[in-house]
Amino acid sequence: MATSVKIGSSYVGPDEPIYIVGEIGINHNGDIEVVKKLVDVAAETGLSAVKFQKRTPELCVPRDQWDIERDTPWGVMKYIDYRHKVEFDETEYREISDYCASKNVDWFASPWDEEAVDFLDNFDTPCYKIASASVTDIPLLTKIAATGRTVILSTGMSTMEEIRAAVAVFANNPLVICHSTSAYPCDPSELNLRMIHTLASEFDVPIGYSGHEVGLAPTLTAAALGARLIERHITLDRTMWGSDQSASVEPQGVSKLVRDIRVVESALGDGVKKVYESELGVMAKLRRAPST
Repeated sequence: MATSVKIGSSYVGPDEPIYIVGEIGINHNGDIEVVKKLVDVAAETGLSAVKFQKRTPELCVPRDQWDIERDTPWGVMKYIDYRHKVEFDETEYREISDYCASKNVDWFASPWDEEAVDFLDNFDTPCYKIASASVTDIPLLTKIAATGRTVILSTGMSTMEEIRAAVAVFANNPLVICHSTSAYPCDPSELNLRMIHTLASEFDVPIGYSGHEVGLAPTLTAAALGARLIERHITLDRTMWGSDQSASVEPQGVSKLVRDIRVVESALGDGVKKVYESELGVMAKLRRAPST
């Protein structure tokens, strides 16, 4: 059985409550007030943590894409300028960190490059998240592994061989592996939720699920299949500008998701057959023959 992994003051593992992450990502569109509203949603609904993405645009955007003009909420601008527009600096992350602390919500981020790791290492985040796009970036994984922090590894767009190679880098880090399919939104036929069992059968670490589907049913199924950490993108409004918005969950849906995950956890039980006290009156009323 997988050993529990610590994230902040919580544990992720077979005998622990499911750790539920709200992926803010870049759904804030560079507006720190949107971030605060989403942290409020996390606090009000009982999410375990919120997650961001941190990039150094010049390192993450291929040079031939820098000057391509894009439509953005701020008008037409070069892609490299847009990428800077949705990144927060250290002062803004300090404000975000303080606000999360005031709401008792953990936060962490996916660093997409080595400079982003150095940037995030200035903050006392409880873990690092590896984005699916970074699974094969061994230099980045090696730098993250050297921090000694807990790692959450998403596995979208990856083969089993690529996953094994990434896991090997984190041999000395507390690790959670998340099944994922990197389509936004993802067609249910490609969610392949049985991969949760496939990963659990090979890797002796907690297995989670990072979902990009529309709706809540597949995520609840992931909980029933044994996911110990669940991540979904969250947003204030799915009609907001941005590539991840359509696969995100709005505040009312976040509330339902957390509530129903906890119902699933309670309903799963321990697998030991027993007669409950609540059944005794029904037994006395309906059974014709006593137990032998």
